[in-house]
Amino acid sequence: MTAPATLRVASDLRGISPSDWNALAGEGPFMRHEFLSALLETGCASERTGWTPQFLSLWRGPELAGAMPLFAKTHSYGEYVFDWSWAEAYSRHGLDYYPKLVCAVPFTPVTGPRVLARTQEDRAALIRGALEAAREYSSLHVLFPAPEDANTLADAGMLMRSTVQFHWSNAGYENFEMFLAGMSHKRRKMIRQERRRVGEAGVTVRRLSGAEIDTRGWEFFHRCYRHTYRMHHSSPYLSLEFFLRLGATMPENIVLILAERGDQPIAASLLMQGGGRMYGRHWGAVEHVPLLHFECCYYQPIEHAIEQGLTDFEGGAQGEHKLFRGLLPVETRSAHWLRDPRFSRAVEEFLSGESARIHGYVDELNEHTPFRNDA
Repeated sequence: MTAPATLRVASDLRGISPSDWNALAGEGPFMRHEFLSALLETGCASERTGWTPQFLSLWRGPELAGAMPLFAKTHSYGEYVFDWSWAEAYSRHGLDYYPKLVCAVPFTPVTGPRVLARTQEDRAALIRGALEAAREYSSLHVLFPAPEDANTLADAGMLMRSTVQFHWSNAGYENFEMFLAGMSHKRRKMIRQERRRVGEAGVTVRRLSGAEIDTRGWEFFHRCYRHTYRMHHSSPYLSLEFFLRLGATMPENIVLILAERGDQPIAASLLMQGGGRMYGRHWGAVEHVPLLHFECCYYQPIEHAIEQGLTDFEGGAQGEHKLFRGLLPVETRSAHWLRDPRFSRAVEEFLSGESARIHGYVDELNEHTPFRNDA
């Protein structure tokens, strides 16, 4: 006989063993207990930063049967699904949009499981629990859910939204030249020229596994990361302590692309991998070298993915320039529930029009594929 289900809310993961959580989370790196704990325990995702953990867990007796990483948000930064216009509409009508409830991996626009459960019954119970908890907020938002989660969220009555990212897929390439051979002459020539110009600038690039990155390497990477945010007049979300924690607890999931001139590092790109996929996450440079960004953030990761037999490389949010370098448009999803029925109807109408525009945009992008028609 199945034990009755009990829902709990917690501000951290200390009450859940890593093995129990990871057994539900799957092979991707970002929903792992180690990754989420690093965000919480270093203060990167905390009440101070506007990400108050409200993790929902489902128990059947002493057994963890399901979980959702929920956060009470006082802003919309670090989500990559933009709802600022919704917040402004609430404000114009004298209503508070914040705090809202968000199910997400903070600062990580990567599709993956969000409703962790082995059975459809437990998945549905978690979603009902999250919607009930959301009644104390303006809304509930589930960002970048895996397809099976997205279907269950839609069945629960949540509004679905699409955004566009650019992903590379491994078509059984034996090496980088085989990948280039499938591209049009124009794009193949462009990529070769870009890679050659980086070398002509006196820059060499090497890849380090997580276990090979020492403290000085992490300190240099974090310097690059902070510099990038300063260049964009923004504040970095993630601390050096967070990255050191990842290096110590998840080395097998980390690859660092390091660019050097002579013996001096000048740029770095951080990648995560797991479940046969690779993810571009953070980039920065302390010296501007034309085209180096493309080398570190696209060509080196693709080359690494081919060598390691990985199936896909996700280049992160936005960026049409990725299309010409072999990353093709992919629609990603999010799910939304708004407590106020008037705003729910307005958002539903908005999303209907937006969805049509997104589909048209993807069709237009696919007309400019960098690959040969016979590839």
